Amino acid sequence: MSSRAIIRLCDVTIRNSTNIAASSTTIYQSRRWISLHEYQSKKILNENNLNVQRFQVVDSPEDAFRAGQELMKTIAKELVIKAQILAGGRGKGTFDSGLKGGVKLTKDPKEAQQYVKQMVKHRLVTKQTPKEGVEVQKVMVAEALDIARETYLAILLDRAYGGAVLMGSPCGGVDIEEVAEKTPDQIYTTPIDPVRGMQKEQAHDMAVKLGFKGKLANEVVINFDAKLSFDDNAKFRQQNVFDMEDTSESDQREVEATQAGLNYIGLHGNIGCLVNGAGLAMGTMDIIKLHGGQPANFLDVGGGVKEEQVLDAFKILFNDPQVKAVLVNIFGGIVNCAIIANGIVKACQKLGLKIPLVVRLQGTNMDEARKILQNSSLPITAENDFEQAAIKVCSMAQGK
Repeated sequence: MSSRAIIRLCDVTIRNSTNIAASSTTIYQSRRWISLHEYQSKKILNENNLNVQRFQVVDSPEDAFRAGQELMKTIAKELVIKAQILAGGRGKGTFDSGLKGGVKLTKDPKEAQQYVKQMVKHRLVTKQTPKEGVEVQKVMVAEALDIARETYLAILLDRAYGGAVLMGSPCGGVDIEEVAEKTPDQIYTTPIDPVRGMQKEQAHDMAVKLGFKGKLANEVVINFDAKLSFDDNAKFRQQNVFDMEDTSESDQREVEATQAGLNYIGLHGNIGCLVNGAGLAMGTMDIIKLHGGQPANFLDVGGGVKEEQVLDAFKILFNDPQVKAVLVNIFGGIVNCAIIANGIVKACQKLGLKIPLVVRLQGTNMDEARKILQNSSLPITAENDFEQAAIKVCSMAQGK
């Protein structure tokens, strides 16, 4: 085995590192960042002068064969075939084609071709995917390297420090969550000053903790695996990165909502909610559950909503087959209730109102808004009282 030491640079994302060891609770929240595929992450690392294994990305068995031949003729002694999805645990996953494992080793380009045939357009199920798995669109055919040692390194944001931290562990090759649970003393963190940036002595100290002793320059370090994530607040200055986003694995309702400037999270109930303001949205979901109903979503149209955004919101709600009734709950402060009412009427006229709709409008121009709904001749149930609106929509969703 060669003297290469492989650093796995993973989980560069918005996450509280102190929670890795402290909690296994899953918290569902609106995504505020994008994650890149391994091959995209490695491309960025390579562009920034960090060592990565040589690879090609393919989307067909024929291309896999050609890529395998080229790599074997030039630099590779062995190939590694890696399915590209955004979830972890690929190596232990299962395809609906019957193939076991989303990471395969081979010295034969023809065998690489067969692996890719069983990967592309097939669904891969891992411990991090939905139960139905994720359809693989691309596969990385890469140079396989002899691994002398694996370590883990991440740069992430930590609320406890109020900024970025450098986190590493000499225990690479296994899930970092498993390391945190079983050997938390093997995880090292150091805060990075947001003004000064990472200092040379910090990097040196982390390298020593990762086991790189003596003349560090003599060690060959390769980024063998990589996962980069970016907060969407950086989009205005990282447009080239955000153009790489793959939304094929995302909830398409959330993708459509984001494109329309709406805040949406899909849930598992049957009562669609359209609300303005996150606090009111959560209160609306709570009162629905209080009266025996189950919200189908969190949908916040925000304070600057336009009529066309109301239409976009109703498209998402009406196209969701699990939604059996809809509650619109608007408190007009900076939101004009008349704009919401006009948007509701136009949406229902264009899309067709086939399920019960309860609307509560309070605040700015609420009287005008109610007249707009009344004059529409649409079967809309208007309700002024918050709790009564929830009671009515829960009853309607149950077919009463």
